[in-house]
Amino acid sequence: MSESYAQSLRDLLGRRPSRIEIDSAALEIARIEYPDLDAGACIAQLDNHALAIADRARDLSDGRGFVEAANNYLFREAGFRGNEEDYYNPANCCLNYVLESKLGIPITLSILYMEIARRLAKHVDGVGLPGHFVVRYDDPGYSAIIDPFHGGAILDNAQCCQLAQVDSLDHGMLDPVDRRYIAMRLINNLRAIYFTRRDGARALQVLDLLIDAAPESADEHKQRGVALLQQHRIADALGAFKRYLELSPEAPDRNRIEEQIHDIAFWLASRN
Repeated sequence: MSESYAQSLRDLLGRRPSRIEIDSAALEIARIEYPDLDAGACIAQLDNHALAIADRARDLSDGRGFVEAANNYLFREAGFRGNEEDYYNPANCCLNYVLESKLGIPITLSILYMEIARRLAKHVDGVGLPGHFVVRYDDPGYSAIIDPFHGGAILDNAQCCQLAQVDSLDHGMLDPVDRRYIAMRLINNLRAIYFTRRDGARALQVLDLLIDAAPESADEHKQRGVALLQQHRIADALGAFKRYLELSPEAPDRNRIEEQIHDIAFWLASRN
């Protein structure tokens, strides 16, 4: 993917004007795990899936008919499904892997659904339920909440509450989310997996992307310090923690971070 896509992703994350579509943004994020992925081939696969649904739908202008055709093709014929057996594999966060393996997590399967729908001029948005991403089809004649992780199940409000593990849906919980929200949620999934696996090198790539997009974001500098410690880059970690306190002088954990800075500085001095 060209540098223009990488910059467009940074602009999107940094809340600057960006025209990048979510399929290209997702593929750029996937380069953290798959640096040599062929984005053009992935885009072509999405195009082909859209054409296949168009061929199978009796009337694309009928919303219910489109959803039925999309669900039948994607989850029955093509065989896309949620990867319940290996849910926390970072590959599940990568659109190229989802296209190849037909396995994914809620957000990547939802991106697949949304981007195929976009190619067919169908209005499908992401819905960021707590803990479980779904999509919403909406037109004047038909509306549905769809769960791509569970085979395109059509959800009622009670089922949405069950997925989100809440007693009731707060105002706005089923509202569409924008491209930046989707990209950030995908990145945060990867970040959490890399930290859990103590994969400091890839966690650093995530954090460097976020800091490059928004250099004044304090928390990313703190997390970068943690990732640098995991990589045994002690002096760099010291700088990251100091930068965190510069950006957030009233941080609630200031005392703890100052102790960390003191301990690191003492250790570095003892080695001279």
